[in-house]
Amino acid sequence: FAPADVSAQNKGYDIESKIPAELQDADGTTLRFIEVKGRAKGATSVTVTKNEILTALNEPEQFILAIVEVDRELTHTVYLKKPFHKQPDFAATSVNYAIVELISSAETVYNG
Repeated sequence: FAPADVSAQNKGYDIESKIPAELQDADGTTLRFIEVKGRAKGATSVTVTKNEILTALNEPEQFILAIVEVDRELTHTVYLKKPFHKQPDFAATSVNYAIVELISSAETVYNG
């Protein structure tokens, strides 16, 4: 994989990761869009912007939400595909989600 930090470009994700040809799925997906949310150990919610949610809904096979729980020097990361199921309200700029609910309703790609 060839990741690039695009967080400053407001694309709706933090990392654009090119998938090597030999690892691409049959659907021909060449990129992954990864949004990273760091949370302190014990946090129960995460805030996601409207742009991030819309990107996830528009690119469901490419978008991954990475929730990283940080406990001093230790981390635990969960990668989720299809974490969101509906568009936010028109006037919303961000939405708070319960982490447990996101994990239980999404497809877990990695948990470690």
